Amino acid sequence: MRKEIQDIISQLPSGTASEQLTEGCLVLEGGAFRSLYTQGFLDVMMENDLNLTCVIGVSAGALAGGSYVSGQIGASVRTNLSYRHDGRYIGMRAILHSGSIIDVGFLTEDRGIHESLDMERFNRSKQRYVVLATNCLTGEATYFEKGKCDDILLAARASATIPRFSPMVMIDGVPYLDGACANKIPYRWALKEGYEKIVVIRTRDFSFRATEPKKPRPPLMYRKYPALAALLTNSDHAYNMECEELEALAAEGRILHLGPSRPVEVGLMEPSIPRLFDLYQLGRKDALDRLDEIRAYLS
Repeated sequence: MRKEIQDIISQLPSGTASEQLTEGCLVLEGGAFRSLYTQGFLDVMMENDLNLTCVIGVSAGALAGGSYVSGQIGASVRTNLSYRHDGRYIGMRAILHSGSIIDVGFLTEDRGIHESLDMERFNRSKQRYVVLATNCLTGEATYFEKGKCDDILLAARASATIPRFSPMVMIDGVPYLDGACANKIPYRWALKEGYEKIVVIRTRDFSFRATEPKKPRPPLMYRKYPALAALLTNSDHAYNMECEELEALAAEGRILHLGPSRPVEVGLMEPSIPRLFDLYQLGRKDALDRLDEIRAYLS
């Protein structure tokens, strides 16, 4: 199995994106390991000089967006595949270090991983980088931006901290969790900011809708955080409404709506490296298939 993983990793692209920028806002949905699709899509965009001036991501989309801003082609997928079965990232050592089965801090902190974020390029980049995290006290979305907050990587970690599985992340004395609690696909932020070109990359095919429980109940573990509990109770309904609104905006030409060309069957914490690699390859294929459409829209 180790040789199989090494063979897969050897096929991944590498290189550095140009610093040529194209006006527009890139909106990245989360989805834990479903974001391997996004990583494939972004690598093709970087390889073709499609580096948008603004990136906003939520959860795993926030992490993928960081490598996009640092211009590191192949870095996100290489890291996720290389460390998927490393206990420091996912497993008992992660629990001992962070209290969570998946330690997002392993990716955002300098712990000796072989391809960490290029902070010099990341900070130098003129691209706006925004991550969404959920304020657990108010239930509101908080938008953290590179250069406008004290620790953008801590904010990205908070954005990708999965509720029920992970402890809250404290930022300036306030507890935060996954930005997807408040807003799974942050396209409304891009609209409010006045961007005329908005590219949304999904991690679910367009036909997917969450199954809404007939009698949703607030999670007991967050009874001390009623605003957060209310968000989680109505999460599936809110997501389905976002999907409907995205389709309407795409039909109007207000956004470019991109996503998997077939249903994604990879789980949130998918253990199979070949399945994850196939999802990454699907992202690349779909990006190449729609490359001319993306260029035409952005022009």
